Amino acid sequence: MTTHAPQAAQAVTLPTTLDEAVAALTAVPTAVPVAGGTDLMAAVNSGQLRPAALVGLNRISEIRGWQYQDGHALLGAGLTHARMGRPDFAALIPALAAAARAAGPPHIRNAGTLGGNIATAAPTGDALPVLAALEATLIIAGPGGARREIPVSHLLAGMEMLRGGELIGYVRVPLLHAPQVFLKATGRTGPGRAVASVALVLDPARRGVRCAVGAIAPMPLRPLEAEHWVAQLIDWDNNRAIVPEALHAFGEYVAAACIPDPVPAEDGSVTPLPPAVLHLRRTVAALARRALGRALS
Repeated sequence: MTTHAPQAAQAVTLPTTLDEAVAALTAVPTAVPVAGGTDLMAAVNSGQLRPAALVGLNRISEIRGWQYQDGHALLGAGLTHARMGRPDFAALIPALAAAARAAGPPHIRNAGTLGGNIATAAPTGDALPVLAALEATLIIAGPGGARREIPVSHLLAGMEMLRGGELIGYVRVPLLHAPQVFLKATGRTGPGRAVASVALVLDPARRGVRCAVGAIAPMPLRPLEAEHWVAQLIDWDNNRAIVPEALHAFGEYVAAACIPDPVPAEDGSVTPLPPAVLHLRRTVAALARRALGRALS
């Protein structure tokens, strides 16, 4: 069908299957896929984007739910933040549910989708650090029924990109059945864009800790050395006990890894970090410390 805007005509295709959507994008390479449209419409309204055609994804029922598959949850890219915030989903992946509930006001949570959060890859996307900490993978649908799987971190880092006609179909998340936490700091009271966020999950089977810091860089950051260091200090056989000093040190370790000190100049002098950056580093340290404390409690 076709809708007519005051300034230009736009073809709007409304497929009912993932493969139909891929075919529509392949037939019109300049077409833009849209689900919730929370970021797309903001770009259109500001004049930054004028798509020649749209492919609506809201009628594709297969990507609006989830299923279990070999110890993983296979999440449809069309899952809305509101749906992921419900108790049944929270019992499955608590950190992702917490991120979904913090994604913004109700109208944003009702419209915004998991796949849109990933495809837009805005640094402040709340789901992104959670997916990075969970080491989630994406199932990409391509022309001719093709499917390929890539780590979500590869897409966010630009190591692998969506090709012509491809769509994010599903997100595969391992079910760890262990504590996981998402925390974020905003510049104001109530739902808002994150100034910094931290996702932390425990992996008792491997006696590991996974942490990802969001909003402070173009993609979530994994402080791998801090993860490995603190995992060795946890008494996994005794209620996951840890001394308070280690919690504090972990927060500082994560913050320093993600917001390092400036490199010394040739004369050996070091320019101190600006006050705003120091405040951000303290915020990251506090979030990481609290996240680990809650996960271990």
